[in-house]
Amino acid sequence: MLASITSMGLSGIDGFLVSVETYCVNGMPMFEIVGLPDAAVKESRERVRAAMASCGLFMPVARLTINLAPADVRKEGPAYDLPIALSILAADGKIDAQALEGVAVVGELSLFGRVMGVRGALSMAIAAKERGLKAIMLPAENAQEAACVEGLDVLSVSSLQDAVDHLRGKKRIEPQAVRPYAQLLEERKTASDFADVRGQRSAKRALEIAAAGGHNVLMIGPPGSGKTMMARCLPGILPDMTLGEALEVTRIHSAAGELAAGSGLMLERPFRAPHHTVSAVALVGGGSKARPGEISLAHQGVLFLDELPEYDRPALEAMRQPLEDGFVSVVRIAAQARYPARTMLIAAMNPCPCGNYGSKTQPCRCSQKEIARYLGRISGPLLDRIDMQLEVAAVPVKEITSSQPEESSAVIRERVQRARKRQQERAKETGVGCNAELTARQVTEVCVLDDACQAVIERACERYNLSMRAVSRIMKVARTIADLAGEENIGKAHVLEALAYRNLDGSYWK
Repeated sequence: MLASITSMGLSGIDGFLVSVETYCVNGMPMFEIVGLPDAAVKESRERVRAAMASCGLFMPVARLTINLAPADVRKEGPAYDLPIALSILAADGKIDAQALEGVAVVGELSLFGRVMGVRGALSMAIAAKERGLKAIMLPAENAQEAACVEGLDVLSVSSLQDAVDHLRGKKRIEPQAVRPYAQLLEERKTASDFADVRGQRSAKRALEIAAAGGHNVLMIGPPGSGKTMMARCLPGILPDMTLGEALEVTRIHSAAGELAAGSGLMLERPFRAPHHTVSAVALVGGGSKARPGEISLAHQGVLFLDELPEYDRPALEAMRQPLEDGFVSVVRIAAQARYPARTMLIAAMNPCPCGNYGSKTQPCRCSQKEIARYLGRISGPLLDRIDMQLEVAAVPVKEITSSQPEESSAVIRERVQRARKRQQERAKETGVGCNAELTARQVTEVCVLDDACQAVIERACERYNLSMRAVSRIMKVARTIADLAGEENIGKAHVLEALAYRNLDGSYWK
């Protein structure tokens, strides 16, 4: 007999339909899988055989041919175990294949018949809905992340026996309940709060501007001045993600296998802090299977690079294009994918190898040659893509021991959200979410400067030899400062403050 069951595959963060076709005919017992399966798919024959035996559903003694269509697209991973098992049972007449009409099935099987979680369940559910399917049968571990897709019934199964009982009508599986996104946001918890950061008011002000406009930031200061702590607090002042942003972020983490079992939509903006030994492939994505890198896992959130000069130079240079374009195109011989990478880069570093260059309290032990070599690890083109550069000084003892309360992240986030709302209303026809995403043409339309502001910019260009990219980014930062102040037009004070965040090029690198 012939039987066909719909399943789903994963390419990058996009799902695609896979038809699992089984041909069962009398003859020499054989189990063959065709349709460009990888090693994990080929090994499913043993998992399926053992899982069926554990549930009392024995493999038919016949010639079995499993085709995974389309046959010219490579199939990867163990997500085809469950659909293969069900298609064999349907071809053998043990279940009715009509019961799975319009239903996609994915899931890995253990030898004991348990259905285990898979990568990319949310992307598969979205693709299933887009292709007009009415339901998707998923492992219970992935049910919460897929349940946010409206208009698609999510059937969670814990074992092969549960799936068979459902299809036989013995024990129906009720679709997973969908919770409103607004209700989920109310349960969001912030890990770090700016109320715990003592002092550093100027740095906090700069990070508030960065959060309001989505700007990249470089913090330079001695060890222990609070750079890492403030960076970890930054996601807490970023605006709440929209449902579309949350879906996109969750899809990336699900495809990378980063979601914990049983977790649903990601509500907190991601914060990624890779170690400085990270490779270029791990940072921007790639490998034999074209997996997403750290810059994509930080999409719509924060990518924090601590001790920036310690990172491998090729790894840092590989970020230049994603930071400019907002996406990464990974092309390999066996796979290719395009991952979103719209992230805020927050970098931190010491001013010299010992960390005390320019300190008022600790002497620097480094020679000028050592300092120049240390700072020279950061290239000019990468510095040019960082909108704001901050000098973070050590916090005085009296501020550390002060009992005066600091401003909380919730209060700062309200101001940031108001500024973001102004930006979105101004650019609602272009789809730009924040000032950092403005194109060159949009900058000339949105960041209009009067004669006084233009004169300030011209003097700064003559003194600091600013590039065209640097001028554009200064104008974007000035626009953000005006948005925070509730001003319709950019003023001279806004431009001067934006220029103040670009003066470290001259202080350290020139």
